[in-house]
Amino acid sequence: MDAVRIRVKDIKISLLHWDKTSPPLSVIVAKKLGIPTNKIRDLKTVKRGVDARNKNEILLVFTFDVSIDKKLLGRVINKPYVTLAKDAEELNEPLLAGSESLSYQPIVIGTGPAGLFAALTLARSGYKPLVFERGAKVGERTQDIMQFWHTGALKTDSNVQFGEGGAGTFSDGKLTTRIKDRRTRMVLTELVGAGAPAEILFQQKPHLGTDNLATIVQRLREKIISLGGQVFFHSKVTDITLEHNQITGIEINHQYYLPVQVVVLAIGHSARDTFEVLIKRGIELQQKPFAMGVRIEHPQQLIDVAQYGSFAQHQELAAADYLLVHKSENTDKTAYTFCMCPGGQVVAAASEPGGVVTNGMSNYARDTELANSGLVVSVGTEDFPANGPLAGVELQRQWEQSAFVMGGKNYRAPAQTVGDFLADRDNSQLDTSTVPSYLPGVTPVNLNELLPKWACETMGEALRVFGKKLVGFDSAGAVLTGVETRTSSPVRIVRDDHCQAVNVIGLYPAGEGAGYAGGIMSAAVDGVKVAQAIITRYSLPQSLVEVNY
Repeated sequence: MDAVRIRVKDIKISLLHWDKTSPPLSVIVAKKLGIPTNKIRDLKTVKRGVDARNKNEILLVFTFDVSIDKKLLGRVINKPYVTLAKDAEELNEPLLAGSESLSYQPIVIGTGPAGLFAALTLARSGYKPLVFERGAKVGERTQDIMQFWHTGALKTDSNVQFGEGGAGTFSDGKLTTRIKDRRTRMVLTELVGAGAPAEILFQQKPHLGTDNLATIVQRLREKIISLGGQVFFHSKVTDITLEHNQITGIEINHQYYLPVQVVVLAIGHSARDTFEVLIKRGIELQQKPFAMGVRIEHPQQLIDVAQYGSFAQHQELAAADYLLVHKSENTDKTAYTFCMCPGGQVVAAASEPGGVVTNGMSNYARDTELANSGLVVSVGTEDFPANGPLAGVELQRQWEQSAFVMGGKNYRAPAQTVGDFLADRDNSQLDTSTVPSYLPGVTPVNLNELLPKWACETMGEALRVFGKKLVGFDSAGAVLTGVETRTSSPVRIVRDDHCQAVNVIGLYPAGEGAGYAGGIMSAAVDGVKVAQAIITRYSLPQSLVEVNY
């Protein structure tokens, strides 16, 4: 009999009955549709989330695709929670190549999410991209980072910001995004093909974890190479050449010159020296608002109980997260939590000598005893200390260098308990049972003497407000570790509707560093978008440049 596939949304199952008296999923779906259970076939989970608004009855919320007899469609299709299921998309369907002549294969600068997915998209269409990364392969990079965390020996091109996989590799690996783009499914599918857990295809808040990301980015690189691309590490682009507003060449490591015609610029939000090169060569950059603050750390159990009540530690519930926002009427600034890492740790993320930068990281299991997130305050261009395009970078450096000095000039981070911060109280030790996870270690300080007054006032207000929304968030023993400055790029490399730089032909800014993304997923999607713009404009390369250095 003919069958039709439908999508059934908003199916809620109480944890009070889960694994006890809850009937099979097919029975629940059939009851929701009002049809016999034996008419439900090929049930597939499309989305799985948690509704924890009522702590007395937490709900799992599902969306399913199922097949039913075509003759039953009329009985169910008018229900508000039923639609026809989307046909399976050809996620890697080749695009028709453009007609404009391409002399050399495209160049991709950077192997963060935008660079990797731009290169992969180009490689799948036969463009054989050359990929240049200033940092190390992920294995070597991991060793360099561990050495920095334990000894304070910083390598400026191999750290949490630079190296294979970009800054997102040493984070929680969150894949949540606010963008609505069909390319997100393409990215998720590629990630699963590279070893990501299949659950990311339907989880409400998917994440990869640092432990998985190390393997995933390596496999993405291997796929690019298998499709004819080449990837070069320890290869920093130190200059570019232009002729008649067309990019014509790049310089690698101050010594090797390569002729180019099309370049994807996916350099990440911390490539400050590259921003300077772009300005020197007349590329149009603009100031962009961002946010700065600190990392706040609590026991994960406190967050679990605050979010799940008596259901905390339930086998169907992962370590709890949160997202909190407060707009201050006094300072006209917004404070919010950022990059929340359940069961994770605060990490040292500096990329320049003489600066302290913090970030958060979790493995896939999210199984440490501590939860952390950024507690940051919006920074507008009116707060920048100058008018140039890199004024936001200058402000970041001011905070980072001040934190370095206050922490002891050895990459230890300045830290303070929430209780002492709210009381504006000096203390020579952290009086708390919450032991900060940051390595190489912390130095007790009064953060009110480090951060600007407007930032402290806004954060203080937010802590008290958040404590009412999430019980225990403002507990005196929670730890604040500074500073969190690399929330997003303070710069935008201006591009047109076709993803090309507005004043340079052949230059395609992409991802978070260019100011067009915020996080792993949106950066990866932007990389795909930029690559597709190149493919639909240019024909396959007429010749392949050999790189020998």
